[in-house]
Order: sequence, then C-alpha cells, then structure tokens
Amino acid sequence: MDIGVLGTGIVGRSLATRLVELGHVVTIGARDAADPVAQDWLAGVGTARGARAGTFAEAAAHGALVVNATAGAASVAALRLAGERNLHGKVLIDVANPEESEPGVEFSLLVVNDDSLGEQIQRSFPDAKVVKTLNTVHVEVMTHPERLPEETSVFVAGNDAEAKATAADLLRSFGWRSIVDVGAISASRGLEMYLPLRRVLAATLGTNALNLRIVRA
Repeated sequence: MDIGVLGTGIVGRSLATRLVELGHVVTIGARDAADPVAQDWLAGVGTARGARAGTFAEAAAHGALVVNATAGAASVAALRLAGERNLHGKVLIDVANPEESEPGVEFSLLVVNDDSLGEQIQRSFPDAKVVKTLNTVHVEVMTHPERLPEETSVFVAGNDAEAKATAADLLRSFGWRSIVDVGAISASRGLEMYLPLRRVLAATLGTNALNLRIVRA
C-alpha cells in the first residue's frame, strides 16, 4: 500500500520504518521537504523500496492511507498544510495525543471531557475517515507489541466501519492480536484521557514498555 506518514518525530519515524519493513511504499512528511530529520530517516531506510521524504502535502497526496503522527497540539494545523483535497475519502489514522507542548509548562491535555483531538480532526476534515488508534501505547510498543511478555490490547475508534477494519488489518501486520473496537470517534475522549495514567504508570514502574490487557468475563 502507498502510505503517507505525517510527522518526523520518534513516533512518525518509527511507524514509517516499520511500514517500510512490511513492504509498504512510504512517504514521510514534514513542513519542509528538506527537513534534516526526514532526510536522515530516508538515508537510514534507503530508497530502493520507494521510500521518500517530502512535505506534508506530498506525503498526504502519496498515501492511499495517511497516518497523523504529528504533535497533537499542532495536528490540525499540520493536516491543513497536508491539504483537505489530499485527505479526501482516505483513511486517516490518528495516533496523536493533545498534549501541552510548551517548554516548562506542567503536563496537561489541551482538550478533555466533552471533546477530543480525534473529533477535532474529524470535524476539520469531514471527508476523511479518521480512526484513532495506538495513542494509548508508547512508541516502544506501537509497532512491536511482542516486546511485551504477554498479549495486550490496542483500541480503534472511528465513525467508518470499513476504515476501522483497514486500520485493524494494519495493526495485525504489526503483531497486534487483541484489537478492541470502542465505537465512534467520540471514544477518542477516553483513549486520549488515558495518557495521564500511562505517564504515572511509566514513572512508577520505571519503564514505557507497558500496556493494558482487556479481560472479558
């Protein structure tokens, strides 16, 4: 599949690398096509598999599926640079959290309770098929769930059933087996508000390599 990954942080680079390993043709997008971090990623994976680095708009245009791995505080702005036309009708996997990113500011979520970043993105781009997933796990676990000694769960939320099925197929290719559909994109509220607890758990246990497992009666 042709996939555009928006964002050159550790999450975007890790997802893009894993997707290349799985045989997808990936363009990683940044504000500037000459972004040095994107160019370093490209040098690392090589171009033999069709990997490219470009702008947000070029990455979104390239992808039959698009991944938003930008910083949550800037996601809507980054997606506007990607272009509504380039997102039209496409599955848009959103892995971002609306985390306060100001230096020196105590951790907080920018949107909670009655709204979510996932919903803001869906409202801003009504013709895209937004699926919230992977935001509940650290990048160490996102693309390699087998790094945990037991099977754990990952979640999908979105308004389009086929888009969620596409996202679930991609998650299974990463190695996820327990994939829980939590309903409409409004369920992003709970998925995003889990982040403070995950941060507390990571600090308490001394590791980011952790996750939840859903056990049914």
